[in-house]
Amino acid sequence: MSFVPETLLLPGGASAAVESTSTRDGVLDVPSDVRNVGWWDGSAEAGDPFGATVIAGHVDSAEQGIGFFARLLAVRTGAAITLRGQGHLAHYRVRSVQVVPKRALADDGRALDQTGPHRLVLITCSGAFHPDQGGHPDQGGYDSNLVVVAAPAGAAR
Repeated sequence: MSFVPETLLLPGGASAAVESTSTRDGVLDVPSDVRNVGWWDGSAEAGDPFGATVIAGHVDSAEQGIGFFARLLAVRTGAAITLRGQGHLAHYRVRSVQVVPKRALADDGRALDQTGPHRLVLITCSGAFHPDQGGHPDQGGYDSNLVVVAAPAGAAR
C-alpha cells in the first residue's frame, strides 16, 4: 500500500500540509509558504517497498519568520514521524539526523536516491547563515542542510 503524502506529523503533534513539488534546474523546489512542506514528486510514495520519500521545507524566511521545519532542529534518533494521505497512514522512526554541507547534498545525491529499502528523508536548511549568498536575490542562504532519515515502523495502512 502506497500513497502520496498530504500531511506530515512530527513529534509533539505539530503537523504541516504537504504539497507536491518537483525539481527546477536540478534543485528541489520548496513551497513558498514556510508553514507547508514539499514532497518531491520524483521520489517514492509513502509506504512504497523501496526508495526514499523525500520531503523538504523551510527552516525560516525573512518575510514569514520561522518555518515548519525549524522543528527538525530538535528531532532526535528514535522519534516518531507520521505521514497521512488518501485515508492512509505511514509511521516512521528516525534513524539519523545529520548536518551536511549544501554542496555535498547536491553532489552526493544519497538523500534523493531511489534505490534501496524504503525510508523517509526530510531536508531543511541549517548551519551558518550568509546574508550575501542564497537562492533568493534579497535574502541570504545557509551553508548546510539538515537531513533526517527515518525507517518505516510497520507497514502503511
